This record gives sequence, C-alpha cells and structure tokens, in this order.
Amino acid sequence: MQDVNVILDVLKQALVVYPGSTFINSLYKQYQERGSLSKKQLEGLYHKASGIKTIAPGKLATIQAIILKKHSNHRSIVTKPVFAETSDTISILMISDILSKYPQHKRVLYFKMKHDKKEILSSLEKTELERFHKLICVVSGK
Repeated sequence: MQDVNVILDVLKQALVVYPGSTFINSLYKQYQERGSLSKKQLEGLYHKASGIKTIAPGKLATIQAIILKKHSNHRSIVTKPVFAETSDTISILMISDILSKYPQHKRVLYFKMKHDKKEILSSLEKTELERFHKLICVVSGK
C-alpha cells in the first residue's frame, strides 16, 4: 500500500506553478530534509496553494486540517495587576497600626508592599489583615 503524502503533492504542484519562488523552494527542501513543516510554514503553503486551480480542494482541506491540528505557540498574556483605588484608606490604616507595634511583621509588610505598588488586596488578604489588626491592636488595647 502506498502512503499518500498530501503536503508533498501540494509542494510539487506549487513548484510547477511557481518555479522561481524561493519560499516554495525552501519549504520543499525543508520538507525533504526534516519530513515536516511548522504551522506557520503550512499556513504560508496553504495561502500560496489556494491560488492554484489545479490542486484538488480535498488536498487543500487536508492541509487546513493539519494546520488546525498543529499546536499553537501562543505566549500567555501577562495580566497587569488591578490598581487599588486611593479610597482604600481602611487597609492602609490597619497596616500602619500593626506595623507601629510590630515593624517586622512579614505578612503585613507584604501587604504594605502590595499597597505601595498600588495593587489591590484580595478579599482573602483583606480578611487576613482585619484578623491581624483585631488580634494585635484591638486586643492589646489600642
């Protein structure tokens, strides 16, 4: 049984139609050497081959399916922190109260650093800060 190699068939037909194309030639050489093409290269081949009338629509559909099957290397989008509003004075008052009694309190120093960077404290962090404030300042009599 003979294997069907759609990519090679399309490359050969594209070489016939575009004999001077350096892009098609380089794709053909790379496919001969490595046996595969990247997703971007396949997209370029599909774009070039879609203009050729002699290529069967089934072969173009196969290339399109191969493109869709290939993994996309999308870089993850880094989300910037949501900036805190300046009206969050309650949190900064609690932070300053706690740090006045315990200036080396690591978790509260972390909250202060987040506030200084204008990052919002999560609801869990606010609850934790309120708990620290209640334990340290309210219980001790301040």
